[in-house]
Amino acid sequence: MFLIDKTLRILFAGLHHGELFQSQVAPNRSMEGDGNHTSVDMFILLGLSDEKELQLILFPVFLGIYIVTLMWNLGLIILIRINSNLQTPMYLFLSSLSFIDICYSSSISPRMLSDFLRDEKTISFFACATQYFAADWMGLAECCLLATMAYDRYVAIGSPLQYSAIMVPGRCWKLIAVAYGSGFLSSLVQTVPCFHLSYCGPNIIQHFVCDIPQIVSLSCSNPFICQMIVFLVAIFVGLGSLLVILLSYGFIAASILTISSVKGSAKAFNTCASHLAAVTLSYGTALSVYVHPGSSQSMKHKVLSVFYVIFVPMLNPLIYSLRNKDIKEALKRLIKRWHIYLSKNNICTAFIITMRKIDVRIYK
Repeated sequence: MFLIDKTLRILFAGLHHGELFQSQVAPNRSMEGDGNHTSVDMFILLGLSDEKELQLILFPVFLGIYIVTLMWNLGLIILIRINSNLQTPMYLFLSSLSFIDICYSSSISPRMLSDFLRDEKTISFFACATQYFAADWMGLAECCLLATMAYDRYVAIGSPLQYSAIMVPGRCWKLIAVAYGSGFLSSLVQTVPCFHLSYCGPNIIQHFVCDIPQIVSLSCSNPFICQMIVFLVAIFVGLGSLLVILLSYGFIAASILTISSVKGSAKAFNTCASHLAAVTLSYGTALSVYVHPGSSQSMKHKVLSVFYVIFVPMLNPLIYSLRNKDIKEALKRLIKRWHIYLSKNNICTAFIITMRKIDVRIYK
């Protein structure tokens, strides 16, 4: 969902708007000494636009994108599972990436689609926390998985003779479990403290999704500890994964330079070109969303966020499919099988119809 590190985006948002440390000098709006405040039990998501006509136009567009995202990613998972030629570590990681993109998109798109058709875009406190937890979990897991895939490409290019011995199926599944587990724990340690703050005042979120920087800014208590947790998770998981990716590609570049033939170098580069494109799209979009001048509540920011949240999960399977000969060949074989199957069924159907006509003529 290319992803696509939501925590990384939170980090850049905090650095740009000065939200990480301003709570040290800002007045504390806690509930202490004021018993008239009531706790907030729901938030209002303003969405992309408040124009009803525009929302009715955007609904079928984003519904189509969401359906395509599900079909492409699910189709890629099925194609990898049923094809024996694709039972390798690289495609195992790719199917896991597609599953993450499905979960990431499904944690945001259905709610956004329903808001297009509603006048009151309210979301309960628990639903908001759940949405953030799920999206953050998948985003952080995707960062870890992209780093794992970069390491896999380094082993394949740097140590091709030992690749099969190093990337055994058991180890690959453990790496995937570590990616999911790291995302789960990192998301949990952010969600619990941030949604345990006191919320007693404004409840309007200037976004189409529950985003921690804007939610924390609505808190009546001091959010410094929560912001520091988000900051540390972004450093260790978000930027840590990016560092692993950069180091892996540094070693990959060094290995490619040692290859004497141009054809061999090009073949080695093509094995990691799709992954490099996916990493560039994910982190590049995140940087463009949160490291640019302007308010996080501006329309430009929302449009860029839509591309990051909605389009990246749809484009990831396309990126891996267009430049991958193995997937193209597997898809051609699958289409050929279906063509043969349908042809046989048509022959059988024609035969049955012909026999029935003969029976009718004989009867007459």
